[in-house]
Amino acid sequence: MRRKAIGFAVLGIFVAAAGYVMWAIKSHGFSAREEPSRIEAWLARHARRIATPADAKSLKNPVHTTDEDLPPVRHHFVEHCSSCHGLDGSGNTVFGRNMYPKVPDLRDRETQKLSDGELYYIISNGVRFTGMPAFGGEDSPEELWKLVTFIRRLPNLSPEELKEMERIAVSAQTEGSVGEKAAGHTHGPGTQPPKH
Repeated sequence: MRRKAIGFAVLGIFVAAAGYVMWAIKSHGFSAREEPSRIEAWLARHARRIATPADAKSLKNPVHTTDEDLPPVRHHFVEHCSSCHGLDGSGNTVFGRNMYPKVPDLRDRETQKLSDGELYYIISNGVRFTGMPAFGGEDSPEELWKLVTFIRRLPNLSPEELKEMERIAVSAQTEGSVGEKAAGHTHGPGTQPPKH
């Protein structure tokens, strides 16, 4: 009897979710320009939590990152993360603002309360249906753990650190590929584009 009740509850949730998706598609299509509904925003916030295995949540950061380690980590963040997350972690970039769901603010309490293991897992494996790619095949575990430490610093970046990151972004832009210049990109990674 209990299994039947659970089965009906799960079926009810599935039918309600399917009905909502059908309504949302019919009302708004698949446009990424729409503001997410409260339900979609809630699902997006919790997708990363749902996608993270329980054992990953308890992982401890094995890499001790010192102040001397930070310049290359900042450089890594600018080159690999800032195009979506911004230099300051706000997500206020062309990509970050226009993704659906929008890129989370890494300085925000919702992100900062994740465990080191959760952040590492997300960076390494990505999160499906959110635009967050998996970097585990691109970067070493040590580099990813150092990024976790840097993400913890984002709410308290000093003006000097931000200036250095801006310098790195401008330098990357001026040394950018011929294809980027041909495509008309005139701003560095994670920086605000000029107003047109």
